[in-house]
Amino acid sequence: MTLADTLGRPLTDLRISVTDRCNLRCTYCMPAEVFGPDHAFLHRDALLSYEEITRVARVFVGLGVRKLRLTGGEPLVRRDVATLVASLSAIDGVDDIALTTNGLLLGRHAAALRAAGLSRLTLSLDALDEATFSKINGRGVAPGRVLAGLAAAERAGFESVKINAVIQRGINEHAIIEMVEHFRGTGHVVRFIEYMDVGETNGWRTDDVVSESTIVARVNDRYPLELVPPRVAGETARRYRFLDGQGEIGVIASVTRPFCRGCVRARLSAKGELFTCLFGATGVDLRSALRASSGDEALRALVHDTWRGRTDRYSEQRRAGEATQKVEMSYIGG
Repeated sequence: MTLADTLGRPLTDLRISVTDRCNLRCTYCMPAEVFGPDHAFLHRDALLSYEEITRVARVFVGLGVRKLRLTGGEPLVRRDVATLVASLSAIDGVDDIALTTNGLLLGRHAAALRAAGLSRLTLSLDALDEATFSKINGRGVAPGRVLAGLAAAERAGFESVKINAVIQRGINEHAIIEMVEHFRGTGHVVRFIEYMDVGETNGWRTDDVVSESTIVARVNDRYPLELVPPRVAGETARRYRFLDGQGEIGVIASVTRPFCRGCVRARLSAKGELFTCLFGATGVDLRSALRASSGDEALRALVHDTWRGRTDRYSEQRRAGEATQKVEMSYIGG
């Protein structure tokens, strides 16, 4: 029997944050003025161990999850992530394991991740010109370092990598066509993301959002597109194919085209809290159940009951003018 929430949405995907730390300070996620040198990140003892993460994942798979995604923070700043990938890939019923990264450490990890069973990679890259990207990432990092990570991923056998670019008005909307031209025909897919009000620290304003319709129109003027049907239910990105056969782009339009009614994703924070929405305010403590002596049944019941009672539809409520306090994206992954 499929586990479904109050709106009939099944649980099929689990996003796992392995750390709240990152080696960048992107303005839309971990602005440097908030996450400075004195910021108190989670102590090592507060993090779930890889064994605990695997145990939680096994419970979720038993409830219907088939896709796992590792996130952060930046997941590759945590040691030996390939070991975790190998443990997760050994779980019977897991069809797909992905990882989202800024790419800076891929050169030293891509081959091991592939060998351990990682299925897919997503890279974050918000512009190709150095001035813009350096300003966004808050650390003066050049885009060439991310592209070097992509090259390492290609050598390791990752043939189709998704490239995520958060587009902000007046910041990097000029980068849209350049990103398209760089990745067209490579087999990689650029996914443009509407700037979202995740967390409470990024200074989000509606006026800073570049809409899906604007992004698609701009690309279509240069390279004609057609909308492609989703591969599976619950896809976050709407897909557009180039009419000349040179690949496709995606657009994640949480602001102007909410997809709450198709959301099938749960999120596990680095310290073991279950969030049922990216825009959630509080999570359900799974770590205590993990570290108790009651076994997996209590953990399974907690996950089951949490999902069954899920009512989240924040993006729809945002459009209706309702507001809530929200957890930071760096805490539970994007």
